[in-house]
Formats: sequence, structure tokens, C-alpha cells
Amino acid sequence: MANYEVLAVKYAEMDGRVRADNFIMADDHLAPMPIDYFLWVVRDGARTIVVDTGFEQVEAERRGRRVMRHPAEALKLVGVDAASVSDVIVTHLHYDHAGTLDSFTEARFHLQAAEMAFATGPCMCQGHMRIPFTADHVCQMVKNVYSGRVEFYDGDGEIAPGVTVHKIGGHSRGLQCVRVATSKGPVVLASDATHYYDNFEQGRPFPIVVDMQEVLAGYQRIEKLAGSRRRVIPGHDPLVLKRYPAADPRLEGIAHRLDVERRD
Repeated sequence: MANYEVLAVKYAEMDGRVRADNFIMADDHLAPMPIDYFLWVVRDGARTIVVDTGFEQVEAERRGRRVMRHPAEALKLVGVDAASVSDVIVTHLHYDHAGTLDSFTEARFHLQAAEMAFATGPCMCQGHMRIPFTADHVCQMVKNVYSGRVEFYDGDGEIAPGVTVHKIGGHSRGLQCVRVATSKGPVVLASDATHYYDNFEQGRPFPIVVDMQEVLAGYQRIEKLAGSRRRVIPGHDPLVLKRYPAADPRLEGIAHRLDVERRD
């Protein structure tokens, strides 16, 4: 049975957020609640898979975020050369998950067909719906489709032994999570199926929603896929870096191991 090392790699952040920015019907609207931005690395001795590709400085400036290190540079800190990665899972096409695609020159991209249709379809004629997307990122993925570098899924799919994707939807039409076999049991990289622990643990959805019913059903599904809510990894919660140990003391606050027991 495959057992993988799983890393959360932080590359950007935004400090000036409050709970009202992160929850529908927030309990304490003005309480500070920053957001972190991650890539994830899944690897064993045979393969390295990257989950999501982040965004660059230009996008950060446009959206008021702070890039601490370019995603490709962040990956170098854990020994991953973006240009040599063979497989990249893109959980969805929002700007903070699908930028810097051109750094992964040899990769095959794994994406839900519903997400590609959503990001290029009639919903994008509506200004509010396209806010989380960046046209250049979507166009780059379209180019990858035309060059034969995208593998599409319709629901569940296997990327490699012990690494599977599962369509969740809700936040975006084709959002998928990633389930990874580890020595401690399955770990679910939820991405934006739950931005924060509080989203799924308290049933408080994040404000960017395409289908509320799918969001709420997704909370149950990611926990079922993990077998325990303690093995569900939110997509943006700074608590991830507090609950899991650094991959190396020099990488404290940057790259943390997720295939080990939580510290709380």
C-alpha cells in the first residue's frame, strides 16, 4: 500500500481580514482572521505530485495580497523543481489556485471537466461570478488543453496508487479535493471545500458560493473521505501551520508535514 509524505507549503498571505470576510453569518464580524495561501506536495520515493500552482506578484498587487515567495521558489525550499514536476492537480481555477501554470513546463494537469466548462462558459458573462477567476490563468489552461497536457475527470478519479481526486463543487462548479494515503491514514487536502477549520467544523460557509447545498454536503464528504475530521486539511487556515510540525526547523512557518499526527 502506498504511503506518501504530504507537505503544506505557504507562499502568500493576507493579514487584513476579519471573520465577516470568511463566513456567511459570522459570529464576531470584526474579529481579525488572516488568510494563508498554500501549495501542497505529495511524494514518495517514486513520484512527486504538486497540488495547485498559486499566484504571482502581479496578481497579489491587483488583489491586495502579499506574496512572500513565488510558488516555484517556495517549492525549491522543499526540494521540488517546478519545471520537472510530471503531475499537477488543480483543485479549481480560481486565481489563487491556478496561476503560475507556465512554471510547470513538463506537467500534466489534472482537472474536473465541470471546472473547465464553468470557467469558460456563460456564467463568466456575469461580473460577480468571474471575480475569483483571472482570465490569463484560464486561457493558459485552455492552451494546455490544446497541447494535450490536461487530463479531465468527471467525479472521482485516481492520479496514482493512493492518490485520488473527488469532485465536491459548491465553492466553484468543479472544485475537487485530494485524498492521499499516508502511514497515519488517509489525509484529505480539502482545498476550498473548506477554507478554514471553522467552515466545516461549525457549518459556516465561506462567502464565495456557487451552490450552497453542494458546499454543505461537501463538509460531510471530506470528513467521510478522511475517516476523521482531524485528517481534513483546510485550504487557507493559518492554524494548519500551528497544528502540524515543520518539515525541517529551517522551514518553520513555510513548509509543514501533514502526514503525521496533529499537535493539538
